[in-house]
Amino acid sequence: MDPISILVVDDHQMVLDGLSAMLRPFADEAIVVATTTDPNKARSLAAELHPQVALLDVRMKAMSGLELCEHLRRDDPQLKIVLLTVYDDEQYLFQGLRAGASGYLTKQVVAEDLVAHLRRVLDGEVVVDPSLAGRVALSAARLDRGEFWPGAHLGLSQRESEVLELMVHGNSNRAVAARLMLGEETIKTHVRSIFRKLEVSDRTQAVALALREGIFL
Repeated sequence: MDPISILVVDDHQMVLDGLSAMLRPFADEAIVVATTTDPNKARSLAAELHPQVALLDVRMKAMSGLELCEHLRRDDPQLKIVLLTVYDDEQYLFQGLRAGASGYLTKQVVAEDLVAHLRRVLDGEVVVDPSLAGRVALSAARLDRGEFWPGAHLGLSQRESEVLELMVHGNSNRAVAARLMLGEETIKTHVRSIFRKLEVSDRTQAVALALREGIFL
């Protein structure tokens, strides 16, 4: 079996060096063919080298891994994308899957497991870090109950539900924007829509209603 060819994109050179070193003993199974801290350069490297898998950090300064995922998938639909991040956050996971990623792993993964996950991705599977499995199961249970996402039964869109959940956890509009990688004005628009749909007049009432209704288990 030929080794998996990998492109790694992260805005920290230390992470790139660490991943390359970590995978070096597994060269017969997986080879890092290129690394870059520049998301824009990643597109040209992918076009030139045709790696089988791209490992992308979720949050980078020049461009988010989610946005880069969409670009790379448009450039080459055969390229498999796996998001590799410090964030064990199901919201990022769902955003990544919507963007076309085939996997979401945290940087705590060890080399042997990483190689196994990448092989599964090439076999057509979607891989999810075990730390997120429980929360993904809860979301699946809500889907089975016909809710589709928390707050759907109250008329909230999926994005509004994500915003409200971050509000419940005490995040400001600016913090919510950073977490969801959206503009602050966009978040303010979602917040106003949440107030209208929940028939509340401010943030405190919205959070209190969400807690009372048990929207977020």
